Amino acid sequence: MPKHWADFQYEIYLNGMTGAVPRLPTDLTRLEELTERRLGPGPFGYVAGSAGDGSTARANRAALARRRIVPRMLRDVHERDLRVEVLGRDLPAPLALAPVGVLSIMHPDAEPAAARAAAAQGVPYILSSASSTPMEQVAEAMGDAERWFQLYWPKDREVARSFLDRARTAGYTALFVTLDTPLLSWRPRDLDQAYLPFLHGVGTANYFSDPAFLAGLAKPVHEDPNAAVMHFVGMFSDPAKSWPDLAFLRENWDGPIVLKGVLHPDDARLAADAGMDGVVVSNHGGRQVAGSVAAADALPRVVEAVGDRLTVLFDSGVRTGDDVFKALALGARAVLLGRPYVYGLGLDGQAGVEHVIRCLLAELDLTLALSGHASPDTPVPADLVEDPV
Repeated sequence: MPKHWADFQYEIYLNGMTGAVPRLPTDLTRLEELTERRLGPGPFGYVAGSAGDGSTARANRAALARRRIVPRMLRDVHERDLRVEVLGRDLPAPLALAPVGVLSIMHPDAEPAAARAAAAQGVPYILSSASSTPMEQVAEAMGDAERWFQLYWPKDREVARSFLDRARTAGYTALFVTLDTPLLSWRPRDLDQAYLPFLHGVGTANYFSDPAFLAGLAKPVHEDPNAAVMHFVGMFSDPAKSWPDLAFLRENWDGPIVLKGVLHPDDARLAADAGMDGVVVSNHGGRQVAGSVAAADALPRVVEAVGDRLTVLFDSGVRTGDDVFKALALGARAVLLGRPYVYGLGLDGQAGVEHVIRCLLAELDLTLALSGHASPDTPVPADLVEDPV
């Protein structure tokens, strides 16, 4: 039976009969300001910050806001079903939690709390290579729930191969390969605080627990942590990677492979030609290229180019249920949610992440219904208009 996500609002109203109100705002756009008040400038800035002057992050929001929904009337939306199939997996809604690293800077329960929240609500959790918790511990926290693994493709092939072996063994069923971070971008918010968690050994848990990584150290991590950190920094990403290197991934991963960070339709075609299974249209939430095209503006061209060949997913700028509706109408199969769930984690741990998931999907459910749609499969570009610039 499909889950009626919109019922969350009645749960809130009924709880109000006893004087209880939600611990966090139900308008998810308010979470950023609350998090800034409660967390230190280093951790908050690392999550909220963007490349350069922040123009790409602002463009992401503007591109979604510029598109307006045109509701349709007198359509039977009494029974709605938000279930979708993504990468061969049946999901209760077109949503997954995006890979975000170093979550221990936001809350001591870190990635396991976010993973348990995703599992409790039935949505996939994508674990970052840069997790502050080893992938096996996160998998254990999730039980049998759907989990996917995100790879920052390291220079060391043996470490990459080891990561893929470990992820497969731990039950991660799909591989998301982030392409847009071959180098760390110019991020003034972090630079002004001189704040980079990795240099303190935060976000390195998968590396410091990896046999192939440890084999490259002269001493164990606890005996020379600085050497371990510098070994990590030297291999974390590889700007020399190119399209033929994808063959290595296909040789070492037998499940779906999704390339994250694709914005140009020609790159999407190259991904399809290389035998990939999907792409995420994403500019890393504005964190990598200042002045980049907004992700929502890139989405229609990518869908047109490869929508019949690849699973097209979307992230960057999503904050609300209507943002998800717009991404679906523009051709995305599902959406990855990033910063809002991280703010929920920082404010209220696992419960905060669950609150964010339930609010977003309740609002999506209601937005679909009130716009004349009973399924996430039916919105199309004609259901949107663009405000004149």
